[in-house]
Amino acid sequence: MFAKKMIAAAAALAVTQIALADDKLVDWVSVDYGTAAKVRMERFSAAKDWDVRWFQSNGTHLSGYWEASVGFWQEKQYKNIPDNDHSLWDIGFTPVFRFENDNKKGMFYEGGIGVHRLSNLYNNDTYRLSTLFQFGDHIGVGYVFDNNWEVAGKIQHFSNGGYKKPNTGVNYLEVHAAYHF
Repeated sequence: MFAKKMIAAAAALAVTQIALADDKLVDWVSVDYGTAAKVRMERFSAAKDWDVRWFQSNGTHLSGYWEASVGFWQEKQYKNIPDNDHSLWDIGFTPVFRFENDNKKGMFYEGGIGVHRLSNLYNNDTYRLSTLFQFGDHIGVGYVFDNNWEVAGKIQHFSNGGYKKPNTGVNYLEVHAAYHF
C-alpha cells in the first residue's frame, strides 16, 4: 500500500509541474472518494477546461472539461465471499459538461460519460462486470470557492452498456475535492 501511495504522490507532483507551466496542459487536479456495495474507490484526476461558453445568459453558461483519471477500487467481498479483499485499477477518460457561472465561481452542475479500462474483472458481492472495458457516467453538483478550491458530490455508474453479460453495473456515491491552478 505504501508503494501505491508513493506512486500517487509522484504523479500528483508531476501533474502540478505540468499545470504550472506557461502553456498549461492541466487546469486543475482533483481527488474523489466513493463507496458502493462492499467496495470503495479512490481516484486522482487531471482536467483541462474547454474554452467555450454555450447558452451564455444571466451570468451563466454551459462549458466543460476533459478529465483523465486513475482510480483504485477495493472490493471487500470478492467472488461473494465475506471478508475476501481484492483490488483493481481503473484508468479513465471523460468529457464532462458543466453549467456554471461566468466567473467560474460558486455553484455548478455537471454530467459526463467516459471510457474506463479496469485492470481486472469486477466480481464483488453479487455484482459482476464481465469486461475490462467500461463506460463511466456521472452527475454532480458542487461549489467553487474564491480561493480556487472546489467541493462536489457525485453519483457515478459503471457498466459495459450491456454488450456482454453479466453486467450488473456498479453505482458509487462520491465526494470530490479539486484545486484550480
